Amino acid sequence: MNPKTENSLMKMILRLALAALVALPAGSQLACSGSETNAEETNPGSGDAEKKAEKDKKDENGEKAEEPKAVPVEVVALGRGPIEETLRYSTNLEAEDEVAVFAESSRRVVELRVEEGRRVAKGQVLLRLQDDEQRTTLAKAQSQYDNASREYERQKRLHGQELISEQAFNDATYELEQLALALEEAERALSYTEVKAPISGTITERLVNLGDFVNVNQKLFHIVDFDSLVARVFVPEKELRRIEPGQRTRVTAPALGGEAIAGTIDRLSPVVDPHSGTVKVTVDVPPAGGLRPGLYVDVELITAVRDDALLVPKRALVYDQDQVYVYRIGDAMKAERVLLEPLLEDKSHVEPEGGVAPGDRIVIAGQAGLKDGVEVRLVGAGETTAGTNGRLEEPAPAAEPAK
Repeated sequence: MNPKTENSLMKMILRLALAALVALPAGSQLACSGSETNAEETNPGSGDAEKKAEKDKKDENGEKAEEPKAVPVEVVALGRGPIEETLRYSTNLEAEDEVAVFAESSRRVVELRVEEGRRVAKGQVLLRLQDDEQRTTLAKAQSQYDNASREYERQKRLHGQELISEQAFNDATYELEQLALALEEAERALSYTEVKAPISGTITERLVNLGDFVNVNQKLFHIVDFDSLVARVFVPEKELRRIEPGQRTRVTAPALGGEAIAGTIDRLSPVVDPHSGTVKVTVDVPPAGGLRPGLYVDVELITAVRDDALLVPKRALVYDQDQVYVYRIGDAMKAERVLLEPLLEDKSHVEPEGGVAPGDRIVIAGQAGLKDGVEVRLVGAGETTAGTNGRLEEPAPAAEPAK
């Protein structure tokens, strides 16, 4: 054989052997896969059985898909009680009777009779000014008047006897009148040296000291009558039809512990403020311990009262645009969405117009995630009751079991 031909033949044999070695693993895998496929074809359904057994095993271990759970809620059983509809405002107390006392004479203070916080009566002397000059002037005017009076009486007798002319008698009369006016002026000047209280009340400011020289129209005292306290609030004009003089009110002062003080609406302004659209309402506040002008208070105008109303807690209300709903729980523990039409409301409750009845169980916590017809379960303190006092009354907690 030709050597060149022999070499070519050897190279071809080597290539074939190498190709066979490289292709061997893929062939083996293909053979294995074919065996498995043949096995499955031989035993149809064996894979499904294994999968079902594995699924059943998971179910036994609690890994089965969860079913929808009942929504936890807290409920209240509706009851009856009193309810008041009110309008609430905040303001500061004012005194209707208060006055600043000014000096009417320019003199020095020689006697100071009152201090701040002292209650005084109308006409009581508060201080005295130096008055020697006024007393001298008064004495002189009194003397002149007395002398003119005697002369007038003499002239009157002579005139009656027609011994003097009409002109002489008229001059005597005029002289007496002028001296009477001078006497009156002197008495008034002397009275200005005694500064008196124009109203009954309490001295809230003393602005002068003993020995001070005061001028005319200088402020000396400020007097406030604490028995004339009022609270002025401004009510929107749309609420005007709900209020009238004589209606009951409630005033509370947070600084004094928040105890409610009963009052009444004294008067309403006859006009509406065109800038704010409000009406000024003056509430008469009876004197009570600690109340004073300037004190910050909350004012409630009681516009309607029901003594035996069905009470729905505001905690139960669900708002959907301009409509109000509650969720009622039936015996099947299913949530039922009920439309409400509130008639009256206070801080904690509303009185509805139909829709619910006493004894209905209403959701007061957990309603945010509720839908109509959803199953629920009770949590928390259990069922509570809206009592006759208008508040939620919780039952006494059950005794804990002995450990």
